[in-house]
Amino acid sequence: MTNKIMAEYIWMDGKKPTAKLRSKTKIINGPIQSLADLPLWGFDGSSTEQAEGHFSDCILKPVYYIPDPIRGESNVLVMCEVLNADSAPHKTNTRIKLAELYEKHKQEEPIFGFEQEYTLYHKNWPVGWPPQGFPHPQGRYYCGVGCDEVYGRKLVEAHLKDCLKAGMSISGINAEVMPAQWEFQVGPLNPLECCDQLWLARWILYRHGEDFEMYAKLDPKPMPGDWNGAGGHTNFSTKSMREEGGIKVILEACEKLGKFHNQHIQVYGADNDKRLTGKHETCSIYDFRYGVSDRGASIRIPMETNNKGKGYLEDRRPAANFDPYQISVALIDTICGNGFNPVKYGWPNDVIKMPENKV
Repeated sequence: MTNKIMAEYIWMDGKKPTAKLRSKTKIINGPIQSLADLPLWGFDGSSTEQAEGHFSDCILKPVYYIPDPIRGESNVLVMCEVLNADSAPHKTNTRIKLAELYEKHKQEEPIFGFEQEYTLYHKNWPVGWPPQGFPHPQGRYYCGVGCDEVYGRKLVEAHLKDCLKAGMSISGINAEVMPAQWEFQVGPLNPLECCDQLWLARWILYRHGEDFEMYAKLDPKPMPGDWNGAGGHTNFSTKSMREEGGIKVILEACEKLGKFHNQHIQVYGADNDKRLTGKHETCSIYDFRYGVSDRGASIRIPMETNNKGKGYLEDRRPAANFDPYQISVALIDTICGNGFNPVKYGWPNDVIKMPENKV
């Protein structure tokens, strides 16, 4: 008897300035043993801001898959690249740029880890907040416990368990500084796998939100005023950073990053200027600095890295709504190559207006 499999094809749409996730279910004959068992599939690009109505066909190309922890059994979640009707990469396909760059610098063995902050909402208001009002000021919520300090844990725990069930490299979760704000971490992994897993982890989070009547927002500054923003802190290292004497390579990398700060900010998330103000554990978007254990710096060198003289650096500039493929390209291109320019990749450089003489 033929084994029918539900394959959830997941992709990034063309919404600007921040892409959203879309998905649809394809029934195919199983079992799924490799990517070759997952066929290409078409979709209506005119409904996802990726094509015009008179020529709307786009193609989904499976590039990574994991077990579907929600449907269970032999079903799968499939991360896809978007192609044009002629099979060329679509202009919204940021993953293909990373794949090409990673192949070029594979000998450097770059490793990433992403920290995804997000805020849980119900009916357009943060979960657990008084209706159209405000809770106690920040200070009691970070890594808190108890129903008076932590909101939305049932959804967070369900998300964590399903990510682990799917075999993903989720390395931790915690309640964040603002109430109803949480974080999960993905990695350490190679750049493509880390980015693919982050997008799939976001999809699982959104999907569980349907069941719990909550939704996760990746807004960099979800609530105005004296509340923390939401970031996508990115941990990065190369082989030479992880070897003896690697701290010298890390310091050299920080100097390189400073030279291309403005270019990085262009792909580090829309509305990031509302978050990177120099307050709430951030460095101003118009400044660049790095330091040991400094969570108010652009780049933090962890204490353990400094003490051991080798390890990794943490880029604290990305916003929660970042595209991990773009972040990875920016870091690899700057640190392993000759510098990053988003225009070279066909990416818009007007997400954040930056004066030329600040860095």
